Amino acid sequence: MKSKEKSCIIWANGKRPKKKTVNKLLEIGYEKIICADGGANSAYCLNITPDYIIGDFDSVKKEVLEKFRASSEIIHLARQNDTDLEKALKFVIKKKFTRAVLIATTGDRLDHSLCNVGILLKFYGKIDLKLVHEKTVAYVRSGVYSFPSIKGETISIYAFDGKTKITSHGLKYPLKNTALPFGQKESTSNEATKDTVTLEIKTGKVMIVRELKVLFEHGYFLDA
Repeated sequence: MKSKEKSCIIWANGKRPKKKTVNKLLEIGYEKIICADGGANSAYCLNITPDYIIGDFDSVKKEVLEKFRASSEIIHLARQNDTDLEKALKFVIKKKFTRAVLIATTGDRLDHSLCNVGILLKFYGKIDLKLVHEKTVAYVRSGVYSFPSIKGETISIYAFDGKTKITSHGLKYPLKNTALPFGQKESTSNEATKDTVTLEIKTGKVMIVRELKVLFEHGYFLDA
């Protein structure tokens, strides 16, 4: 990672991630942890200290705030036009972070989960953003996009309207100027057949979902 790049983990208030996942992200260069409100609760349960806690504090436990008050910067933002996750993202963008990975974004409420996944689209182009959930990582790309992979890696691709057309190179089920409008057609559980996969994305952007284990074990996470 280039020295000028600033990278962070943004920890939402969803299902608690595995501690080994958080530690691996810290190890590969996501050096700061920003908890969005109740995300601090699960950080506390995993005995991980965040650098910042941001939100309106309607979810974080009072005892957790008190526990972290001496070690973390606590920023209360009461505005309701943004979710706590969006507040955290706008904060790190203002602080000139260039990379962020979202964790704990999905949970027992489908509306919250959909909203958080949609943030990948909403903030595309403003910061290099990925979302990690359990065994997978998702991110958005456009234009001609090539990335390292391994043969057999499961790769899924989703677009959002009929205008976006995708041509692929290095996938088992090739796309040839194909539209993948959400809810009508998708490329779920496609498979890499080469060490490099290339997508030619015209007139729009796509969401790519990949295997977290592959990206971690082969050192591809930052290059994805």
